[in-house]
Amino acid sequence: MPYLSSLASKYGLATQYFANTHPSIGNYFMLTAGQILTNNDSDCGTFSNDNLVRHLIAAGKTWKSYAESLPSTGYTGCDTGAYLKHHNPFSYFTDVVNSSSEAANLVGFTQFGSDLANNHLPDFSFVVPNVNDDAHNGTLGQADAWLQQNIQPLIASSVFNTDGILIIVFDESIVTDTQGGGGHVAAVVIGPKVKPGYTSTTVYQHQSTLRTILEALGADPSLGAAGNAPDMKEFFQ
Repeated sequence: MPYLSSLASKYGLATQYFANTHPSIGNYFMLTAGQILTNNDSDCGTFSNDNLVRHLIAAGKTWKSYAESLPSTGYTGCDTGAYLKHHNPFSYFTDVVNSSSEAANLVGFTQFGSDLANNHLPDFSFVVPNVNDDAHNGTLGQADAWLQQNIQPLIASSVFNTDGILIIVFDESIVTDTQGGGGHVAAVVIGPKVKPGYTSTTVYQHQSTLRTILEALGADPSLGAAGNAPDMKEFFQ
């Protein structure tokens, strides 16, 4: 993945970052609720647990989940085609499912480019490539090309280069790798205030990403395991 590797070299790389569990879904809940709410990728129900949306709303922050191949805005249904619900954790939370205004923040990825161009990105964006572009069904080269095409415009934008933070991370490693529960994965931290070429050997997991998101946005970081997780401040100048 030459493009992702170039970002890791230019910005920050967490070399000891481990996912929390197998399969995917538990990791997405750790990233957004600070706990593993289920390990059943086929679960299509709802969860009322405390979550990132609740904390963002309390802090007066806006958010959107940009999911590639999402059938329609506000879709909270099950997997369909190349769209995987279990890669889009916001579609499970009752805070979103039971609110038409919050559900409207579940949008297709085509909206991302438009929002970027029109300076309408929310305070927090969650970007979900489809199963063919996220290195799950497709190749690493395909995923890398997707990143370069779709993420480079964000990194080059003036609004991002004011005070933006982008964290690119994989939900889990290969199933035979169970270090930390979900295996060793790459995590790249990007932004104008990231130390250039910084490499960290601190052990991190998804709850640290969640804590870092909450702290960066001025929201309450006491969300499940995020409350006691090491934050990732070392990456920033």
